Amino acid sequence: MFIINKMKQILTERKNNKILFEEIALDWLNHKKISIKQSTYFKYLCSINKYILPELGNLSLNDIRNYDFNLFVEKLMQKKYSSKNIKNILYLLKSILHYIEEKYNYIFKIRNLIIPKENRKLLEILSNKEKNKLENYCINENTLKSLGIVVCLNTGLRIGEICALKWKNIDLNKQILHITCTMQRIYNVQEKKTIISIDSPKTKTSLRDIPISSKMYNILIKLKKKYNDEDFFLTGKTDKFIEPRNYQNTFKKILKKCKIKSYNFHILRHTFATNCVGIGMDIKSLSNILGHASVNITLNQYVHSSYKTQKKFLEKL
Repeated sequence: MFIINKMKQILTERKNNKILFEEIALDWLNHKKISIKQSTYFKYLCSINKYILPELGNLSLNDIRNYDFNLFVEKLMQKKYSSKNIKNILYLLKSILHYIEEKYNYIFKIRNLIIPKENRKLLEILSNKEKNKLENYCINENTLKSLGIVVCLNTGLRIGEICALKWKNIDLNKQILHITCTMQRIYNVQEKKTIISIDSPKTKTSLRDIPISSKMYNILIKLKKKYNDEDFFLTGKTDKFIEPRNYQNTFKKILKKCKIKSYNFHILRHTFATNCVGIGMDIKSLSNILGHASVNITLNQYVHSSYKTQKKFLEKL
């Protein structure tokens, strides 16, 4: 009986060794499909096809077991992909390898896989002069598109969140902004074209309620009676929305009119968060407003004491 079982094991291993990595990678993705969003699925599929399979797809399980994955990391770095992009690719690869370990009882030296450190860029924010100039211009222009910028400056919304925001999400009685959806353009690999996706955010913490300040309340109360609950905030229409890429272009045009240098839309979120830290908001509250998955993200990104702050405390010694 022992010999029979041993032979079955050997035959199974031989059969498994002939399986190509491409089959397993797509099997892993199909396994994940039921637990991830459509946008995440297409993102993973695109990354696997573009970065992982060209290098590893035709290797058998036996080849993979003897493969030095740090060579793969070196090749990615030679192609000068961003450290963030490389980190995301290796996250996918490690997930697939863990799946192989569990399904086929293999052991890889995944811990030996070196993940390059992410290069942190200097955080850009609007100066007080730029912020006031932009905010005053947008309030005076008084269009939904311009007021969307004011909303983001005062709430830290992401561009996808303001594009997906509907008037039903703005509760002026309780003075709360309900963030329930985000909008993004994703590449549908199967249809070979990009599509707009309006869906709940990727993480549960991004589903959140944000208090509406008195300043924002006074602006919004004058507008809300003009629109229906299902109307998109930025267009005032139910059947028409502005996608993030187009709203980014609108933002840059407004910056140009204000004679402010060109920035990415995300600077509004950085400016909001940095100003909240500056006035002494506790990090837990700020993290909840921003919809971060953990307080550590907020701490690492925004809580960096300035030279002036350091000197002020040292003078008290």
